[in-house]
Amino acid sequence: MTGHPVRYREASRGQTSQVAGFLTLPERTTKPRRRGISHVLDNGMSVAEAELRLSSAAASIDVWKFGWGTAYIDPALDAKLDLLAAHQVLACTGGTLLEVSWQQGVLDRFMDWAESVGFPCIEVSCGSVAIPRDDKNAMISAAASRFVVLSEIGVKNPDTPPSARQWGADARADLEAGARWVVTEGRESGTVGLYDPAGEVRTEIVDAVVSAVGLENALFEAPLRAQQAWLIRRYGANVNLGNIAPADALAVETLRLGLRSDTMGTFPLEESS
Repeated sequence: MTGHPVRYREASRGQTSQVAGFLTLPERTTKPRRRGISHVLDNGMSVAEAELRLSSAAASIDVWKFGWGTAYIDPALDAKLDLLAAHQVLACTGGTLLEVSWQQGVLDRFMDWAESVGFPCIEVSCGSVAIPRDDKNAMISAAASRFVVLSEIGVKNPDTPPSARQWGADARADLEAGARWVVTEGRESGTVGLYDPAGEVRTEIVDAVVSAVGLENALFEAPLRAQQAWLIRRYGANVNLGNIAPADALAVETLRLGLRSDTMGTFPLEESS
């Protein structure tokens, strides 16, 4: 019995692959963008691993957060910042680093350091340390004159009952103070803040935040695929998603485009002309 002979792909000899173009997909914003950003969480990976992730998914990554206080102790910080700049990805400090600096009374030194090493973004949060509202406003305002500010709302303590009304008020106050994006707390586990202990979305909080600041200013931490898919189905391909694992960046892009079963058929197809 004979069939079509096995045929292997020839080496590309340096040509760049192009998107095939035969599918109808939802329209995506392009970098630099305000809507549709993907924000990834670096938990301390090496330069080599970061380069590997960026080589395949840089076009889909907008913000790269150095989680917690890793930026302060990362021996490869300079190399990673150079790599991110080369790929037009915004590097951002973790909110914990700012909270520790505020708690120790060295906030100005933290901001000077972040600017001197080349961070274009910082995160302002109060998830672990109770920072008064007036202090947070002043912090965001001062930072906004030097950085792109991502301000986080919500707390990391799973025993603190979330209030949709408070989240909405905090989101509005952060935006008015000068934040570019307001980040909803979900942690890397996806089981606190915006989510219940089972990882289910607290719809009332999402609604309150969107009502307070609008979709383009809200950045939803969504580390789990089901959470990413829920937000994409509800708000479309260009919802802002955060705390994505760098290894998942391209997979999240397929969710945005309806190229994965979780969101396939979500977007109506336009008739071709």
